[in-house]
Amino acid sequence: MELTKRQDRIIEIVKANGPITGEQIAEQLNLTRATLRPDLSILTMAGYLDARPRVGYFYTGKSGTQLLTENLQKIFVKDYKSMPVVIKEDVSVYDAICTMFLEDVGTLFVVDQNSALVGVLSRKDLLRASIGKQELTALPINIIMTRMPNITMCEMDDLLIDIAKVLIDKQIDAMPVVRKSDSGYEVIGRVTKTTITKAFVALGNE
Repeated sequence: MELTKRQDRIIEIVKANGPITGEQIAEQLNLTRATLRPDLSILTMAGYLDARPRVGYFYTGKSGTQLLTENLQKIFVKDYKSMPVVIKEDVSVYDAICTMFLEDVGTLFVVDQNSALVGVLSRKDLLRASIGKQELTALPINIIMTRMPNITMCEMDDLLIDIAKVLIDKQIDAMPVVRKSDSGYEVIGRVTKTTITKAFVALGNE
């Protein structure tokens, strides 16, 4: 969050004189309390200042980086997960390519007859299969997909920042969001690099 010069000055005043009331801050800046109210609200909501009724404003002692870190620790997979694109394990590579193109996604999640996760298909998997001389309409995806238990998964209550690290470390583009069921793992969402980008942009706008 980029602060204005006036907001920086308010922080300096509170840091040097806190606890201090809004009226006292306004007096030092030769402004009205009403003029300062939006700035004080922003600084308090952002975590730079702490306000206590009938006492005044305190400086929290936190830097912008610390506040950003704290905010990242409050963003969960469930807040930003998107709809997964799921296909059956007996589908052909040709049909998988068509599905990926029509749905405009980079990863497909493969399920069995009980809708349990059994595999993941990436663009690289399909491209690799397309380079050979195989008949794509006759080649089943279960031959080329990444199988369980070699699938990296996440759950609704995982922190998004932790999932971002895993995506980078494993050099993968997407991860299924799963829920444990009697038949295995049910795919209930997905997290992608685009998901992470949207979350960070939203955080920056806030």
